[in-house]
Amino acid sequence: MARQHRTVSVMMLLLLVPLMASISVLAEDDQPEWRSVGLDPAEWTDRPESEDSPMMDSYTGNAVLQMDVSYREGHTSSRVEGTVIIELFEQWAPITTDNMIAHVESGLYDGIFFHRVIDDFVTQSGDPTCRALGAYPLTSPECGSGGTGETIPLEHDGNLSHVDGAIGMARSADPDSADSQWYIAETEAHGLDPENRDDEGYATFGIVRHGMSHIRSIALTPTTDDPTGSEDIQNPASSAGRPFYEAQVVSMVMIGVADPDGTIRNPVVQAQGDGGWLQDIALIVGLPILVVLVGVGITMAVYTQQGNNPLTQAEGEPAVLEAEMVVVAELVEPGTEVKDEG
Repeated sequence: MARQHRTVSVMMLLLLVPLMASISVLAEDDQPEWRSVGLDPAEWTDRPESEDSPMMDSYTGNAVLQMDVSYREGHTSSRVEGTVIIELFEQWAPITTDNMIAHVESGLYDGIFFHRVIDDFVTQSGDPTCRALGAYPLTSPECGSGGTGETIPLEHDGNLSHVDGAIGMARSADPDSADSQWYIAETEAHGLDPENRDDEGYATFGIVRHGMSHIRSIALTPTTDDPTGSEDIQNPASSAGRPFYEAQVVSMVMIGVADPDGTIRNPVVQAQGDGGWLQDIALIVGLPILVVLVGVGITMAVYTQQGNNPLTQAEGEPAVLEAEMVVVAELVEPGTEVKDEG
C-alpha cells in the first residue's frame, strides 16, 4: 500500500513539474526582453547639473531608454550624431512612464524632429506629425499641435520636479491633455512645478542620465526666433523657435533597467549571498506542489476510511489504512486490549 502511495506521489510530481515550468516561462514572456537587462549608472557620465533632489539617484528596475539624435550646432557646423540616455521614474509616475514606454516601443518617435527649442529653457519634441516632408523644414501643418489623440491625466509626485535634465509632458491649457509630446529642461525650470503655478503645473517623469551635452547643444542651435545660435545673444521673446537645421530624433528604444546595486547584472552573486531569487523560485514552485500532494493524501485517507479506496481495497476485503493503524497503536497504552469493531 505504501508503494502505491509513493507511485501516486511520483505521478503527481511528473505532471506538476512541467506545468509549473510552463507557467514560469509564460510569466517571463509577459515582460519584454529589455526588462532583464541591468544597466550600470556609473557608466553614465555626461549628466545634468546636480541638485538636492531624489531624481539625482538611480533606482533598481526603472526603465531606461536610449534616444539617438542628429543636429547642427550652428550655421558653420557639420552635423553631429549623439546618444542620450534617459531613466524613467516608474515608481513615482506610473501612468506617464507607461505612456512613454508604449510610444517608444511602437516606434512613434523614430524620425521626428525637435519642433520647439528655447535656449536656457526647454527642447521640445514628441509630435509624430513633425517629420520632414521631402526636405526640411517642409512638414505637416499640424506639426507642433499633433499627437496620437489619446491623452493621460496630469500626474504629480512630491519627488519629481523640473531639475536640470528633467523630461516632462507637454500639454495644452487643460491639465489632463498630455498626449505624446515631451520636453527636456535644458536648465532647472522650477517655474513649471505645480507649487509655483496657478494652472496645476507640468508633470516630469524622468531625467537625462547621459548625453546632456547634446541637449544643451540642441537648445543652442539657431532657431526662427533666435537665428544667431549664440548663447550670449538671445531674443527675450523666444517662445516657439523652430531649429533652422533639422534636430532629429533618429530613434528611441528601450534598452534596459537601472541596476545601481548590480543585482540584475549579477544574480548568481546575490543567490550565493542570501538565497535571493533561488529561494523565491523554490517557494513559488514548491508550495503549489506541496498543497496538491497534501490534498491527494487527505483524499486518499478519506476514501480509505469510507472503505472505497480503489488503490488499497481488494474486492470483498475491508479497507485498512496503514498510517491509521500506526496512529492507533501509538495512542493505546501498554496492556490495553484493542477491539476489532469490524
